[in-house]
Amino acid sequence: MNINATLFGQAIVFFIFVWFCMKYIWPPLTQTIEKRQELITDGLVAAKRAVKELDLAKANASDQLKEAKHIAAAIIEQANKRKVQILNEAHTSAIAERDNILYQGKAELAAERNHIRDHLRKQVAYLAVIAAEKILKRSIDANAHRDIFEKITTKL
Repeated sequence: MNINATLFGQAIVFFIFVWFCMKYIWPPLTQTIEKRQELITDGLVAAKRAVKELDLAKANASDQLKEAKHIAAAIIEQANKRKVQILNEAHTSAIAERDNILYQGKAELAAERNHIRDHLRKQVAYLAVIAAEKILKRSIDANAHRDIFEKITTKL
């Protein structure tokens, strides 16, 4: 066996093998590698986009939280204002009720005082008539001298 023919035969078989691999094996393998590279590239782009969206979502959530805190503070302030208003209304109402009760009490007191004065005047007039009767030693008719009683009552 000749080494040159064997080497030449092996070279021809090697070139046929290389041609066969380049024709039938290499294209699907290259295509699969390119698809994988595209998937990896798309995944990296999607990951970068997701990171940006996450940062945007965090910023948006932070803004919404600040806005919610602002709204809550406004609601609390409005509730405090309403509380003060209700307290002022209750205070005003209580003062008006107190004044009304005092006015009614004073009116009742004045009416009672006038009633007691009239009663005392009548008693004093009665006592004056009794005293006059005893002084005069005679009986005075109360019905006949009613005008005298009235004058005495008004003077007292």
